[in-house]
Amino acid sequence: MITFDCGPDPVTIELTATAEVRNDGHPDVVIDGGGLVTLSGGGRRRILYMNTCDRALGITTSHCQDQDHPRLTVQHLTFADGNATGETTEGGGGGAVFVRGGRVKVVDSRFQGNKCDQTGPDLGGAALRVLSQSGNRPVHVTGSTFEGGVCSNGGALSSIGVSWVVLNSVLSGNSAIGRGANPARDGTPGGGSGGAIYVDGNRFTVRIAGSVVEDNRANEGGGAVFFVSNDRSGTMSVEGSTLRRNPSAGFETPGYRGIFFLGAADPAVSGSVIQ
Repeated sequence: MITFDCGPDPVTIELTATAEVRNDGHPDVVIDGGGLVTLSGGGRRRILYMNTCDRALGITTSHCQDQDHPRLTVQHLTFADGNATGETTEGGGGGAVFVRGGRVKVVDSRFQGNKCDQTGPDLGGAALRVLSQSGNRPVHVTGSTFEGGVCSNGGALSSIGVSWVVLNSVLSGNSAIGRGANPARDGTPGGGSGGAIYVDGNRFTVRIAGSVVEDNRANEGGGAVFFVSNDRSGTMSVEGSTLRRNPSAGFETPGYRGIFFLGAADPAVSGSVIQ
């Protein structure tokens, strides 16, 4: 476990380089800010990077796209002012945190004012971009807050072919500012979907429970959530949650304000307000 000995008062640590998780180190990596630590990218750099297929970080298996480690947990920590603009590895995105492979979990953490590229049809995740989780298991986000993120797509969370469970969290004031959607319309750079959450791929699931998703916006589709399962096998559920004031300037699914959804069936909504 990585902890911080910075005294009893809140502290901000501005990174001079992106922190990287080694693939050939300890299989379980827990970064715990104790509720006092903010890691900042200073508006200039991504904060945290993990990629099981990046040889510079050590290769430990012959199947990097599906290995069960590293298993990364970030908890009781704030990520602020991360910026992945111009990052091209694995397609970019992930203003605060980028993960490919292994496992990642977020607990009681806050993401504020992070950003990634302003245009692009499929990159996203101002706070968190995730690809290729081991065993196709979901990313768990619990008791966390995502505010003021800006990216082409997914002002908070973004992934391709990855499932999510978002519990007791708040996603507020995030923006997808790209233009032209995906695939990009002629004469546009693409992007602009999923004000808070942008997910794409084939078979995957998204569960939002006990959460508030509000005041996010998208220049194109899904002011709150953009969900496209290309083979129409994916499913989405919203339980005991409030989704409100999430304008989609371009398009959304009728009856599900702020959501654009293409999947196996309509989103399953229970005990929730979507308005």
